[in-house]
Amino acid sequence: MTDPDVGAIMGFSGFGKKARTFDLEAIFEQTRRTAIERSRKVLEEERSVERPYEPTSCAGRSGSPSRKGHTGDLTRSPVDSENGSDDSDNESEKSGPTLPSQMRRLDVEGESAVGPPLPLGYGKQQSETDEEDDEEKEDDEDENPLKRIPDSHEITLTHGKKTVSALGLDPSGARLVTGGYDYEVKLWDFAGMDASLQAFRSLQPCECHQIKSLQYSSTGDVILCVAGSAQAKVLDRDGFQVMECVKGDQYIVDQAKTKGHTAMLNSGVWHPKIKEEFVTCSNDGTVRTWDMNTEKKHKSVFKPRSMQGKRVIPTTCVYSRDGKLIAAACQDGSIQIWDRNLNVSVTLSNSSRHVIFTAHDPGRGGPFPPHQVLMKGDDTIKTWDMRNFRNPLNVASGLPNIFPMTDCCFSPDDKLLVTGTSVKRGQENGKLVFFHRETFQKLYEIEVTDASVIRCLWHPKLNQIMVGTGNGLAKVYYHPVKSQRGAKLCVVKTKRKAKQSQTVTQEYVITPHALPMFREPRQKSTRKQLEKDRLDPVKSHKPEPPVSGPGRGGRVGTHGGTLSSFIVKNIALDKTDDSNPREAILRHAKEAEQNPYWVAPAYVKTQPHAVFATPEAEEEVEDDEPEWKKRKL
Repeated sequence: MTDPDVGAIMGFSGFGKKARTFDLEAIFEQTRRTAIERSRKVLEEERSVERPYEPTSCAGRSGSPSRKGHTGDLTRSPVDSENGSDDSDNESEKSGPTLPSQMRRLDVEGESAVGPPLPLGYGKQQSETDEEDDEEKEDDEDENPLKRIPDSHEITLTHGKKTVSALGLDPSGARLVTGGYDYEVKLWDFAGMDASLQAFRSLQPCECHQIKSLQYSSTGDVILCVAGSAQAKVLDRDGFQVMECVKGDQYIVDQAKTKGHTAMLNSGVWHPKIKEEFVTCSNDGTVRTWDMNTEKKHKSVFKPRSMQGKRVIPTTCVYSRDGKLIAAACQDGSIQIWDRNLNVSVTLSNSSRHVIFTAHDPGRGGPFPPHQVLMKGDDTIKTWDMRNFRNPLNVASGLPNIFPMTDCCFSPDDKLLVTGTSVKRGQENGKLVFFHRETFQKLYEIEVTDASVIRCLWHPKLNQIMVGTGNGLAKVYYHPVKSQRGAKLCVVKTKRKAKQSQTVTQEYVITPHALPMFREPRQKSTRKQLEKDRLDPVKSHKPEPPVSGPGRGGRVGTHGGTLSSFIVKNIALDKTDDSNPREAILRHAKEAEQNPYWVAPAYVKTQPHAVFATPEAEEEVEDDEPEWKKRKL
């Protein structure tokens, strides 16, 4: 059977339509021509916008003669004026700037055609322009490093009422730890705080010792706590103790023979590369390195010496950025640097890599970049070149300093130096001063508060500056655009409202099948229940005020304090004369006879009537007795 017969039998006209075929070359050619026309129209619109006044078209339409010398020179050439309006179209097509090389491409047939659509070309140029603007901004910031200082906004964290002597921030910038002269260590979590700016934990890890230094390890999982005791402690992120250094024997003269420090600690820092190692310095005249895995003994000992070979006390210690050198600033004004890998038994002349004498009056130090040491002391700040220790590179004076742990540090790009100034509380304002690293020119200063600025820390990831002051405050300076996270996370959160219940109400138990006499009335609302409780004299009983005076109802007065003091006071105020005990007892005889309470009721039926002796009878008995038996009065 043929196809029409099968279709007629089954009720349809055909077996479907044939598949549609597409000419891909024709489609591509049509798309190309459409893009060309669209780009040509866009270009013409751009030309018309750029040249809103066309002198050729105006002259062609009006036929008016040209005006040479007109302002702006809007005339045409003589040849163009003769052609008139016939060449106006050609002139309008030829007018405008030529297309750049990126906007041109050759047609398949060899004809010159406009390139890709205009927005793509302009987008590329725009991105290049943005990159150039960013580079210009970076160049401007490099030329003026003050633009990198994040000081537009600040928040204030209240540590306490005493000096904030220690400050630390973990490498990620999520948590801040502060310590002070009040023996307290407080932990702050920027992501968990709200606008109330309260610490989530407060503790006293070293009992009654002032906190000297706090620092997170390179991984941020533990905190090194250095206090006024002879034993440094390592705490975890929540403040619980992980390790405590051992204390040395204070009766051994050679400090290298002891297992730990024997005097008050001054400072301590973590190794920048090895997370288990840290270094501490003490008043016993030693600098010791420690390993968390061996807490029973130090790892190595370095003993600074003066020019005469005597023991000197290091006030601070620090690692170099590569961790190969250890520097210590001493009380005699010297800066001494050792190689970390040298043996302890080597003599001083060999173990001391670099020694600077008379660097400062009281030496205080800070971190140093490659080949440079930054030290602060005797109201000055100096930088030294490790390759030439004869003279300092730069010196900045006029920086008052009272506290031995006053910080000086570099900016994240190592182009600025930052330090704080000390003042007498209430007289002046403590300042945070910025210097140029190369020239030591004073560039900028921030007035922090009316107390000394002791600790300063510029975090490179957050681009925020943390400052510890002498009046118990820790301030954080940041910029809403230049800074990242940190203080920006907590300032946007509103304070949480604490739920306070005015009164304690009984829970309502629903018993639908209970008898009416045992069924509790249903509570309609809390307000009505509170009104009913207010009318109840038992529930709304007013608390009794403190007793004033000698006391009443078995309650002791406020001036008594304790029962013993109350009894002593009543005895002192008692004016009765108890010189004759017999009379004092007989005063209660009549009442005891009429209302017996203690002894008499038990012997009423068995004992005879008591007869007490009278004074006259006593005198008669005394007269009958001999002289030697008489009582001496």
